Amino acid sequence: MIRRKNVEFGLLLGVIVFGLTISLPLTAAPQSGTPMTIEPPLGLPPVPIPDDNPMTVEKVELGKMLYFDKRLSKDKTLSCATCHIPEHGYAEPRETSLGIKSQLGPINAPPVINSAYATSMFWDGRMKTLEQQAAGPVDNPIEMGHDIEEVAKEINAIPEYQKRFEDVFGQPADKDTITKAIAAFERTLLAGNSPFDRYQNGDENAISAEAKEGWQLFQQKLCATCHQPPVFSNWGFYNAGVEVVDGKIPDGRFIFTKSPTDKGSYRVPHLRNLKNTSPYLHDGSAKTIEEAVRFMAKGGIDNANLNPLFRAIKAQKITDDQIKKITAFLESLTGEYPIIEEPKLP
Repeated sequence: MIRRKNVEFGLLLGVIVFGLTISLPLTAAPQSGTPMTIEPPLGLPPVPIPDDNPMTVEKVELGKMLYFDKRLSKDKTLSCATCHIPEHGYAEPRETSLGIKSQLGPINAPPVINSAYATSMFWDGRMKTLEQQAAGPVDNPIEMGHDIEEVAKEINAIPEYQKRFEDVFGQPADKDTITKAIAAFERTLLAGNSPFDRYQNGDENAISAEAKEGWQLFQQKLCATCHQPPVFSNWGFYNAGVEVVDGKIPDGRFIFTKSPTDKGSYRVPHLRNLKNTSPYLHDGSAKTIEEAVRFMAKGGIDNANLNPLFRAIKAQKITDDQIKKITAFLESLTGEYPIIEEPKLP
């Protein structure tokens, strides 16, 4: 069952099928299944779809099943939905995630919502696409602790999965088809039509005067340098002084690039639906939106690799009143998003 939740006003819209329009072709389609067109909600641009992974109704349904299937983890206790919880904005209310055998991960699980627009995946950007990302947690020994090729063998032993993969891809499950199905489902998870979007669309009463002032401050105080509309991220990498203790800088993107200048740099998160995805920052150390804004307004924690932008932000001496107004603006970016209930699994 699928339902879309308007977080700001608590409305359930039963007519919209999580922002998707199903188009039936007039002629034979060059793929197996019913082609699907994603209609993004107000405020969001068209969703990029890779040529080698076109959207179909059946593929998205298969990806949804895999997203909720705990058999993708070695001990059958974790699924994608364990750390990317639909009711929590496809993030989780923990500072860092728990993997199999209760292993504590080092980083906060970023939300899957609007990841269709990201130009790289993971906080360190080590993967470029949703398809590549989908295999990462499965193979990670402290996350799902499995091997995706072994997962494929297990899935191919299940008759219903076997049939679905043949119907969608014309072949059994393997790493490529598993990740393509999950990625196709994740591209449908969009959050838009927020009060701010309606304000931008001409509804002057959609947000408060405080939020309007916050939007102006957000632009004036350099926040929009990194958090660029419409998704409110430029997907770049910056050392913002997060997780720095006694001058010691966390690895960040360095662990992937091996460039010393990348130590402490992490991907800029998008800012939509923040009210649903606490805690914040890559280490989950900010419990509230205001706390995260306050941390950034102070320029983060100084360190040898701190991006100069954050010293410029600190130099502006953003006041408590301005922080509250920026927070009000950020809260106005929370709108509708799809809550997907766990499907019946084979």
